[in-house]
Amino acid sequence: MSAEVDALTVVNQLRDLAADPLNRRAIVEDHGCLPGLILFLDHPNPQVVYSALLAVRYLAECRANREKMKGELGMMLSLQNVMQKSASPGETKLLASEIYEIFQSAGKEEAEQAEAAAASCRRKAQFFLGSNNKRAKTVVLHIDGLDDSTRRSLCEEALLKIRGVISFTFQMAVKRCVVRIRSDLKADALGTAINSTKVMKAQQVLRTDDGGELIMPFQEEGEGAAGASAVEENTDIPDYLPEEESPSQDPDKAVTRVGSVADGMGWLNTAANFLTRSFYW
Repeated sequence: MSAEVDALTVVNQLRDLAADPLNRRAIVEDHGCLPGLILFLDHPNPQVVYSALLAVRYLAECRANREKMKGELGMMLSLQNVMQKSASPGETKLLASEIYEIFQSAGKEEAEQAEAAAASCRRKAQFFLGSNNKRAKTVVLHIDGLDDSTRRSLCEEALLKIRGVISFTFQMAVKRCVVRIRSDLKADALGTAINSTKVMKAQQVLRTDDGGELIMPFQEEGEGAAGASAVEENTDIPDYLPEEESPSQDPDKAVTRVGSVADGMGWLNTAANFLTRSFYW
């Protein structure tokens, strides 16, 4: 039991460290963390597998990491196993497939990748890039009333009820939530779910042609958003991991403190030591 708790704690910490762009190169260059994440992809606990996939997805956002990650022993095979395993939840398979396609395209279509990289620099607030997989997209929400951890928990519960939500991250300081969803899911469904809490109201943040932002309200339920009320409830994805297991307890930050390289590297060494003890007798 304690070994499983340790594995879950370690993979959660690695996921949170990987969410910080300043940590991604160091994690991939470390001799123990990347092999450890690959082993976590075969873990019997679906929460461990999903958290490991999120960590790999974060690390893959750094284009300089992709060739090394693709060539790491067991990476592509483990992703294939997750996609093909009948017991894997649907959203877990989708995330594994997205990562697999990113690695498959690594080193190809350099001109198109350069264009996508330039666009990503203008969207640093987004934790996931939507240009690599046509089956998924990113929606940015501005949420009035997202003031504290209690409201954040309400928002999480509302989003987790929607089938097609892959992942999300909060930016509490600016009252925003970046949501990764399947391409066939309408953004209106997110607004309807959050508005149903009665204490928060969501609006979609759109980018204009000149690089600015436009905040667009969602349709009210009585204004033709009938499709939103028929959103399929999500029952496949494993529960999101509780906030107590995250090293970042500051509600004004998204996942981890950007710029906390010294703290991150200290914990990275601890994680690497755990992985070494666990997997390299």
